[in-house]
Amino acid sequence: MAHGTHNAVPDPRNENILVYINGELHPRNEAKISVFDSGYLVGDGVWEGLRLHKGVLVFLDDHLDRLFQGAKTVGMELGMSRAEITQAIRETLEANDMKDGVHVRVMFTRGIKKTPSQDPRLTISDPNLVIIAEHKKADPKSKNRGVTLFTSTIRRGSPDYLDPRLNCHSKIHEVQALIQAIEAGADEALMLDVNGFVSTCNATNFFMVKDGEVWTSTGQYCMNGITRGKVIEICKKSGIPCHQKNFSLFDVYGADEAFVTGSFGGLTPVTEIDGKIISDSVPGTMVKRLHQLYENEIKEAIRKGKV
Repeated sequence: MAHGTHNAVPDPRNENILVYINGELHPRNEAKISVFDSGYLVGDGVWEGLRLHKGVLVFLDDHLDRLFQGAKTVGMELGMSRAEITQAIRETLEANDMKDGVHVRVMFTRGIKKTPSQDPRLTISDPNLVIIAEHKKADPKSKNRGVTLFTSTIRRGSPDYLDPRLNCHSKIHEVQALIQAIEAGADEALMLDVNGFVSTCNATNFFMVKDGEVWTSTGQYCMNGITRGKVIEICKKSGIPCHQKNFSLFDVYGADEAFVTGSFGGLTPVTEIDGKIISDSVPGTMVKRLHQLYENEIKEAIRKGKV
């Protein structure tokens, strides 16, 4: 059985969900898109993963900011406003009678190609929008047990050829890193930047704790994580020293605690890296504190969303 930060509690309701494709809703087993789609052919697309808590799409504006920044970066006109995208998400949630404990994946691709090719000028349709909403709660075993990491030889991309902050469909680097980690017996992969400093994980952002202070990477070579940003904000508001800096595996192996962040799993403790025990206590004192502060941020977002 796979174990990791994206483990979810099984929910039979997902067998009958409706999937949004370009304004129409389709049963899960009938939801299809052309083999000439740009995302399928060359990974040409941008996406977001959001959480629905008690009827509120938490941190929606942050996700939309990142989506539009990504689209602008790759030269893709989405053809929809923020309000229209939000409405499409709401239609999907309402059609599935979803109100809480939901994960929403919003995916834009450049559109249908005339023929298999990288060339965007051969796109013959408007962008394709697919929205998949699932009843999806993080498996508590991940937080209770923590995850183990293995440092992959696959490095994070450099900003001059594939900026890691771009939330695009091309994830082959991360897939390769994860495969290495799995083959090494770990749950997920820790990835270094092009200079050999600790950057991020294959699907989450990495933090370590040393002497009561929180460390994370500079942000130059890691995913532009919404949860990562919230944790940094929480530390500032709560007076917890938080450093965005370069650090190496030398520092990581001597950490008191470590954890990873993501929109789906929130904060997940890390117990072991490259076979070295980081923390026997799960969660550690700082991770437990930050988790509660992050949950408070979600509660405040829900309160504001219902005003």
